Amino acid sequence: MGVKNVRQDRLPALRVFHGDMAETPVKLSIVVPVRHEGPNLTIMFRLLNAVLEIPFEVLVVYDSPDDQTIEYIEAIQRDHSHLRGILNTFGRGVINAFKAGVQDAKGDWVLIFAADEVGPILALDSLLALMDQGCDFVSCTRYAYGGRRLGGSRIGHLLSKTANWWFQVLAGCVMTDATTGIKIFRREIFEKLELSSNPVGWAVAFEMAIKAQMLGLKIGEAPIISIDRLFGGQSTFRLGSWVKGYSRWFYWGIKTLRGSTKKMYRKDVLRIRPQDQIPFTLPPPQDSDQGMTEKSPQ
Repeated sequence: MGVKNVRQDRLPALRVFHGDMAETPVKLSIVVPVRHEGPNLTIMFRLLNAVLEIPFEVLVVYDSPDDQTIEYIEAIQRDHSHLRGILNTFGRGVINAFKAGVQDAKGDWVLIFAADEVGPILALDSLLALMDQGCDFVSCTRYAYGGRRLGGSRIGHLLSKTANWWFQVLAGCVMTDATTGIKIFRREIFEKLELSSNPVGWAVAFEMAIKAQMLGLKIGEAPIISIDRLFGGQSTFRLGSWVKGYSRWFYWGIKTLRGSTKKMYRKDVLRIRPQDQIPFTLPPPQDSDQGMTEKSPQ
């Protein structure tokens, strides 16, 4: 490894996409677990269309056929075939939503994303650039290199930031925010992670980060501004069950990473710092028959 920070002028130019989504091979599959997230999904999808310049699909995974998000999915699909709704048949919970989404994914890369997050969308070019640089697994960070976390539970914020710091110290984790749910990876590595988290909360994202390092994958990290529940929706945060779920992987990670034969150091992680961030610009409006971009929300 040994690759350090990435300067913007050394990043490869991302392929600009202006064609018909339905006739172009998908490069990126975005898996979004939902639970009554209709308004959030609408805003998120408009922003994705404005920002992304490669062929992509959005896979919205819901646990129940009664989920209120379905009516929003159907409304969006009338004009955008690259959004699909998927009923999770693996069982309830985020981990099973990931499995259902990845199973149906067509892209070379898979991004796991929360419907109530809009801030990280502005960092997608940085994540894609790191993947183009050869990373197998890229995690976002809210706690270093200019990353920030806004909104949400104050208790959850404090626990998350503190736990991530201690996890770096005690386990030798090379990521500054292993618990964040925003991650992108090569589709073929998903099975190698052998995920086994309980279907409660997003602890599975923590498990993924630990196992990515344990396997010696090429890891990248980019800062994000996380804005939690900007447009409402139903949160799944439950303090007791979340602490239990994350604690399991916290202790397991300390034991496993410290004893791993595949040592990895923070200098081995490919990172984009704030001064190297790819500037965010909205592309010019395109005709509706091009099937890619619609106006961003007012």
